[in-house]
Amino acid sequence: MKKSLLPETKIKNPEPDKKDDNWIIWAAWADRITYEDIFEETGKKESEVIKIMRRELKPSSFRLWRKRVSNQSIKHKKLFIKERKILKKKI
Repeated sequence: MKKSLLPETKIKNPEPDKKDDNWIIWAAWADRITYEDIFEETGKKESEVIKIMRRELKPSSFRLWRKRVSNQSIKHKKLFIKERKILKKKI
């Protein structure tokens, strides 16, 4: 059976309720959950996710998160799949 390009994320802590802002924060920090996935689950666009993160996180944590997601191209599904294909070719 062929594996998917989208890997499963293994987590220590249980996933929060999807109706809560805590799920959005949890998903935004997760490397393998894209903005498109967040939109499908909650209906929140990327700009709304950023506003929630800015409101709920400490300023230093928000800056750290923004730096992290800005440097990585994996928060958008199209770029995430492209990056996975490149990694598979290297292996």
